[in-house]
Amino acid sequence: MGDSPGQKKPCVCIVVENLPVPLDRRVWQESCALRDAGYEVIVICPQMQGYTQPEEKLDGIQIYRHPLSEEANSVGGFFREYTSALWGEFRLLCKAWRRHRFDVIQLCNPPDILFVAAAPFKLAGVRLIYDVHDATPEMFEAKFGKRGLLYWAVRIAEWWTHFFADTVIATNQSVSDIATGRGGQAAEDVFIVRSAPKIPTAKIEPNPELKKGRTHLVGYVGVMGSADGIHRVIEAAHYLVTELGREDVQFLLMGFGPEYENLVRLRDKLGMGDFVDLPGRVEGAALFSALSTMDLGVSGDPVNSYNHHCTMNKVLEYMAVGKPQVTFDLKESRYSAGAAAHYVSEVTSQALGQAIADLLDDAARREQMGQLGQAR
Repeated sequence: MGDSPGQKKPCVCIVVENLPVPLDRRVWQESCALRDAGYEVIVICPQMQGYTQPEEKLDGIQIYRHPLSEEANSVGGFFREYTSALWGEFRLLCKAWRRHRFDVIQLCNPPDILFVAAAPFKLAGVRLIYDVHDATPEMFEAKFGKRGLLYWAVRIAEWWTHFFADTVIATNQSVSDIATGRGGQAAEDVFIVRSAPKIPTAKIEPNPELKKGRTHLVGYVGVMGSADGIHRVIEAAHYLVTELGREDVQFLLMGFGPEYENLVRLRDKLGMGDFVDLPGRVEGAALFSALSTMDLGVSGDPVNSYNHHCTMNKVLEYMAVGKPQVTFDLKESRYSAGAAAHYVSEVTSQALGQAIADLLDDAARREQMGQLGQAR
């Protein structure tokens, strides 16, 4: 989009609450794409995970950050977390409005209550885009194991967000179906924009030292939250070593999140310190060097209605670097990976560990799966 001299660029203000930019790769890719298309881009996000500057301009994108409390696990905790975040988002939206006079607000869930901070700007003619990253009601159902008060409160919030939205962006077909179903959106107002990893153009060399002298390296990359099932991966590693006698396998679980410390404690309790590395967040060339070194990737996300709707970034990243993977049998993971993944139907650590062992013993199949993943 070209601009004549003195003409104001169209301006988009993106609001995301669960991760800061540039750590949130999808939001950062969207921001950079809008910038490259000629838009002025503002991002409002939380101060967390090392990104604590309240205000900065990065790669031409203006970023405002607000404080955010720890991940909540109770009704009272959610109330405190979300009211604090909403106040921070509304305050920064007002600041951004005074400085930039944005034309569009793009709300990235979760949670589905961001419309509360954004709705007043509709009165000034601002358009709202609902960028649905997660099926939040299903996420709450999976987290708490039931459809309680919070589930129905989130369903109501989701409906109101659709009510205020002029356009919806969905990560995949499952999320698009929710928007046109219970969200009441017209099909022509819903657009599927799938996530994709950003792969370095320069060749990244593997790092054999990550294998710690062992034959195979099994890797994980992603968020480490209560719903991500990384504890099953650690337990699968324990099963591999203690029950199957496989001391030729090293595990490298990369990422950070609210469950990180608990996962370190679980690893140490099981006596797996020599076999499972938990280095925290790994980025840039070091990340892709690790991915290149892996013999296969693994995911521990359990089978539930929420995960069936999710396109997992880690699934795409394993495919992009030509690595086979083992995952539980999830609808969107199967859609993304196809025959490039081995799907485990029984959601247990033992079944996951056995599948890892079987695939490590079949080099020809691993090679074929890796090629299929890159081709997709």
